[in-house]
Amino acid sequence: MALIKLNNQGVKNATAFGSISGLGSMTFIKKLTASSSATLSFVDGASSVVLDNTYKEYLFTFNNIHAATKGGDFQFNFTTDGTNYNIAKTTTMIRVLHSEDGSAASIGYYDSMDLAQGTGFQPLFADINNGNDDSGSGYMQLFNPSSTTFVKHYLSSLQISHETPRSMNWLSAGYGNTTSAITGVQFKFDSGNIDAGDICLYGIA
Repeated sequence: MALIKLNNQGVKNATAFGSISGLGSMTFIKKLTASSSATLSFVDGASSVVLDNTYKEYLFTFNNIHAATKGGDFQFNFTTDGTNYNIAKTTTMIRVLHSEDGSAASIGYYDSMDLAQGTGFQPLFADINNGNDDSGSGYMQLFNPSSTTFVKHYLSSLQISHETPRSMNWLSAGYGNTTSAITGVQFKFDSGNIDAGDICLYGIA
Protein backbone atom coordinates (compact mmCIF):
# COMPACT_ATOMS: atom_id res chain seq x y z
CA MET A 1 0.00 0.00 0.00
CA ALA A 2 1.48 3.34 -1.05
CA LEU A 3 1.78 6.17 1.44
CA ILE A 4 1.31 9.76 0.31
CA LYS A 5 3.25 12.46 2.16
CA LEU A 6 2.08 16.06 2.13
CA ASN A 7 3.86 19.16 3.31
CA ASN A 8 2.23 22.55 3.85
CA GLN A 9 3.10 23.70 0.35
CA GLY A 10 1.59 20.56 -1.17
CA VAL A 11 -1.70 21.13 0.65
CA LYS A 12 -1.71 24.81 -0.28
CA ASN A 13 -1.28 24.01 -3.97
CA ALA A 14 -3.88 21.23 -4.12
CA THR A 15 -6.61 22.28 -6.54
CA ALA A 16 -9.06 19.42 -6.05
CA PHE A 17 -10.30 16.95 -3.50
CA GLY A 18 -8.94 14.19 -5.71
CA SER A 19 -5.51 15.75 -6.16
CA ILE A 20 -4.76 15.42 -2.45
CA SER A 21 -4.97 11.64 -2.71
CA GLY A 22 -3.43 11.54 -6.18
CA LEU A 23 -6.69 10.60 -7.86
CA GLY A 24 -7.02 13.47 -10.30
CA SER A 25 -7.86 17.11 -10.91
CA MET A 26 -11.04 19.18 -10.71
CA THR A 27 -12.57 20.75 -13.84
CA PHE A 28 -15.21 23.49 -13.53
CA ILE A 29 -18.39 22.74 -15.49
CA LYS A 30 -21.26 25.01 -14.44
CA LYS A 31 -22.33 27.56 -11.82
CA LEU A 32 -25.98 28.24 -10.95
CA THR A 33 -26.80 31.29 -8.84
CA ALA A 34 -30.07 31.43 -6.92
CA SER A 35 -32.29 34.50 -6.88
CA SER A 36 -35.55 33.58 -5.16
CA SER A 37 -35.32 30.31 -7.10
CA ALA A 38 -37.77 27.46 -6.53
CA THR A 39 -35.22 24.92 -7.82
CA LEU A 40 -31.70 24.72 -9.21
CA SER A 41 -31.20 21.84 -11.66
CA PHE A 42 -28.15 20.41 -13.41
CA VAL A 43 -29.20 18.35 -16.45
CA ASP A 44 -26.72 16.74 -18.80
CA GLY A 45 -26.71 18.49 -22.19
CA ALA A 46 -28.72 21.50 -21.01
CA SER A 47 -27.10 24.93 -20.63
CA SER A 48 -23.56 23.54 -21.06
CA VAL A 49 -23.96 21.01 -18.23
CA VAL A 50 -21.88 17.83 -18.50
CA LEU A 51 -23.09 14.93 -16.34
CA ASP A 52 -22.19 11.81 -18.30
CA ASN A 53 -19.30 9.37 -18.75
CA THR A 54 -16.82 12.21 -19.29
CA TYR A 55 -15.99 11.89 -15.58
CA LYS A 56 -16.48 9.05 -13.11
CA GLU A 57 -16.87 11.47 -10.21
CA TYR A 58 -18.70 14.79 -9.96
CA LEU A 59 -18.55 17.40 -7.21
CA PHE A 60 -21.23 19.94 -6.29
CA THR A 61 -20.18 22.84 -4.05
CA PHE A 62 -22.72 24.94 -2.14
CA ASN A 63 -21.73 28.50 -1.29
CA ASN A 64 -23.85 30.50 1.18
CA ILE A 65 -27.20 28.90 0.39
CA HIS A 66 -29.72 31.30 1.94
CA ALA A 67 -33.27 30.20 2.67
CA ALA A 68 -36.29 32.40 2.05
CA THR A 69 -38.18 30.53 4.80
CA LYS A 70 -36.98 29.88 8.34
CA GLY A 71 -36.54 26.22 9.24
CA GLY A 72 -36.30 24.99 5.66
CA ASP A 73 -34.79 21.64 4.65
CA PHE A 74 -32.42 21.75 1.67
CA GLN A 75 -32.74 18.60 -0.43
CA PHE A 76 -31.96 16.89 -3.72
CA ASN A 77 -33.15 14.18 -6.09
CA PHE A 78 -31.90 12.41 -9.21
CA THR A 79 -33.44 11.98 -12.65
CA THR A 80 -32.75 9.49 -15.42
CA ASP A 81 -34.86 11.27 -18.06
CA GLY A 82 -34.12 14.94 -17.35
CA THR A 83 -37.67 15.64 -16.18
CA ASN A 84 -38.86 13.34 -13.39
CA TYR A 85 -36.90 13.60 -10.14
CA ASN A 86 -38.03 10.44 -8.41
CA ILE A 87 -35.20 7.90 -8.18
CA ALA A 88 -35.39 5.34 -5.35
CA LYS A 89 -32.67 6.01 -2.75
CA THR A 90 -31.39 4.37 0.42
CA THR A 91 -29.56 6.90 2.57
CA THR A 92 -28.07 7.79 5.96
CA MET A 93 -28.01 11.08 7.90
CA ILE A 94 -25.80 12.23 10.78
CA ARG A 95 -26.08 15.54 12.63
CA VAL A 96 -23.37 17.30 14.68
CA LEU A 97 -24.23 20.46 16.63
CA HIS A 98 -22.90 23.03 19.07
CA SER A 99 -24.94 25.98 20.35
CA GLU A 100 -23.59 29.52 20.39
CA ASP A 101 -23.91 29.75 24.19
CA GLY A 102 -22.16 26.40 24.66
CA SER A 103 -25.13 24.84 26.43
CA ALA A 104 -25.68 22.06 23.89
CA ALA A 105 -23.36 19.83 21.89
CA SER A 106 -24.11 16.45 20.37
CA ILE A 107 -23.55 14.03 17.53
CA GLY A 108 -26.06 11.42 16.44
CA TYR A 109 -27.89 9.55 13.75
CA TYR A 110 -30.98 11.39 12.46
CA ASP A 111 -33.35 8.63 11.35
CA SER A 112 -36.26 10.91 10.55
CA MET A 113 -34.36 12.24 7.53
CA ASP A 114 -33.04 9.07 5.89
CA LEU A 115 -34.70 7.08 3.12
CA ALA A 116 -35.18 3.33 2.64
CA GLN A 117 -35.95 2.95 -1.05
CA GLY A 118 -37.80 6.26 -0.97
CA THR A 119 -38.33 8.16 -4.21
CA GLY A 120 -38.80 11.54 -2.55
CA PHE A 121 -36.20 14.27 -2.14
CA GLN A 122 -33.34 13.52 0.28
CA PRO A 123 -32.42 16.32 2.73
CA LEU A 124 -28.84 17.58 2.80
CA PHE A 125 -29.52 19.79 5.82
CA ALA A 126 -32.48 20.86 7.94
CA ASP A 127 -33.81 23.72 10.06
CA ILE A 128 -31.65 26.51 8.67
CA ASN A 129 -32.21 30.04 9.92
CA ASN A 130 -33.14 32.72 7.38
CA GLY A 131 -31.62 35.79 9.01
CA ASN A 132 -29.66 38.15 6.78
CA ASP A 133 -26.34 36.62 7.86
CA ASP A 134 -27.44 32.96 7.92
CA SER A 135 -26.57 30.41 5.25
CA GLY A 136 -25.36 26.89 4.53
CA SER A 137 -22.22 25.79 2.68
CA GLY A 138 -20.57 22.49 1.81
CA TYR A 139 -20.29 19.87 -0.90
CA MET A 140 -21.75 16.70 -2.38
CA GLN A 141 -19.84 14.03 -4.32
CA LEU A 142 -21.61 11.87 -6.91
CA PHE A 143 -19.82 8.77 -8.21
CA ASN A 144 -20.06 7.35 -11.73
CA PRO A 145 -23.59 8.62 -12.52
CA SER A 146 -23.50 7.31 -16.09
CA SER A 147 -22.92 3.68 -15.08
CA THR A 148 -25.47 1.19 -16.40
CA THR A 149 -24.08 -1.54 -14.12
CA PHE A 150 -23.91 -0.10 -10.60
CA VAL A 151 -26.07 1.89 -8.20
CA LYS A 152 -25.15 5.60 -7.87
CA HIS A 153 -23.35 6.47 -4.62
CA TYR A 154 -23.13 9.96 -3.11
CA LEU A 155 -21.53 11.60 -0.05
CA SER A 156 -22.26 15.06 1.35
CA SER A 157 -21.20 17.40 4.13
CA LEU A 158 -22.94 20.73 4.72
CA GLN A 159 -22.47 23.26 7.50
CA ILE A 160 -25.29 25.65 8.45
CA SER A 161 -26.27 28.33 10.92
CA HIS A 162 -29.25 26.75 12.67
CA GLU A 163 -32.39 28.62 13.73
CA THR A 164 -31.78 28.19 17.52
CA PRO A 165 -28.94 29.59 16.97
CA ARG A 166 -26.22 26.95 16.76
CA SER A 167 -23.55 25.59 14.46
CA MET A 168 -24.74 22.42 12.76
CA ASN A 169 -22.99 20.02 10.40
CA TRP A 170 -25.04 17.51 8.39
CA LEU A 171 -23.40 14.40 6.90
CA SER A 172 -25.36 12.31 4.43
CA ALA A 173 -24.51 9.33 2.25
CA GLY A 174 -26.34 6.73 0.23
CA TYR A 175 -27.12 5.57 -3.26
CA GLY A 176 -29.66 5.97 -6.00
CA ASN A 177 -30.88 2.43 -6.56
CA THR A 178 -30.89 2.38 -10.33
CA THR A 179 -28.68 0.92 -13.03
CA SER A 180 -29.92 3.54 -15.48
CA ALA A 181 -27.65 6.51 -16.07
CA ILE A 182 -28.32 9.51 -13.85
CA THR A 183 -28.71 12.48 -16.20
CA GLY A 184 -29.61 15.25 -13.76
CA VAL A 185 -29.69 16.45 -10.16
CA GLN A 186 -32.15 18.97 -8.72
CA PHE A 187 -31.81 20.99 -5.49
CA LYS A 188 -34.54 22.84 -3.62
CA PHE A 189 -35.96 23.67 -0.18
CA ASP A 190 -38.97 21.74 1.09
CA SER A 191 -40.61 25.06 1.95
CA GLY A 192 -39.94 28.38 0.26
CA ASN A 193 -37.37 29.39 -2.31
CA ILE A 194 -33.59 29.37 -2.44
CA ASP A 195 -33.28 33.08 -1.77
CA ALA A 196 -29.58 33.39 -2.66
CA GLY A 197 -26.34 31.45 -2.97
CA ASP A 198 -24.67 29.45 -5.70
CA ILE A 199 -24.03 25.83 -6.61
CA CYS A 200 -21.06 24.86 -8.76
CA LEU A 201 -20.53 21.57 -10.58
CA TYR A 202 -17.08 20.10 -11.21
CA GLY A 203 -15.85 16.96 -12.89
CA ILE A 204 -13.08 14.96 -11.22
CA ALA A 205 -10.67 13.38 -13.73
